[in-house]
Amino acid sequence: MYAIVKTGGKQYRVERGQRLLVERLPGAEGADVALEPILYRSEEAVFDREGLAGVQVTAKILAHERGEKLRVFKFKPKRGYKRRTGHRQELTRIEVTDITAGKAKAAKPAAEMAEGEAASKPASKPAAKAAKAAPKAAAKQKAAPKAASKAASKPAAKAEEQSDGA
Repeated sequence: MYAIVKTGGKQYRVERGQRLLVERLPGAEGADVALEPILYRSEEAVFDREGLAGVQVTAKILAHERGEKLRVFKFKPKRGYKRRTGHRQELTRIEVTDITAGKAKAAKPAAEMAEGEAASKPASKPAAKAAKAAPKAAAKQKAAPKAASKAASKPAAKAEEQSDGA
């Protein structure tokens, strides 16, 4: 049984009891942290959102450390430009204490997943807005011909008066 977790912008394959060095995590030494699983594997693979909701990966913070010094040297030939800088990454050493899967479901085949999502998924926000706006638009369209007929009749009446007076 193992899990793939995401922390610090990187992904790690972890098993119970494994120790690893990750980017700095908030928390004191000895504290437990929950890691975000993106895949869980025991007898079957679980990587869908509903299945991963029941998977928990917990780790214990062993120590906060700094990585080795990296030398960065910038150089541009024929310009007299040289720069030397260094960098030490802040890291946390953790030990994976537990990987539990509550209601882990097996991954559905892609065809079933697409059908199930289409049926259960609510309408998107633009579609919902369009559905709400449809009655308003229909009311405006009903009002528009009446206003247009009134506007059209006024110039026609003025034209008749001018032709009668001439």
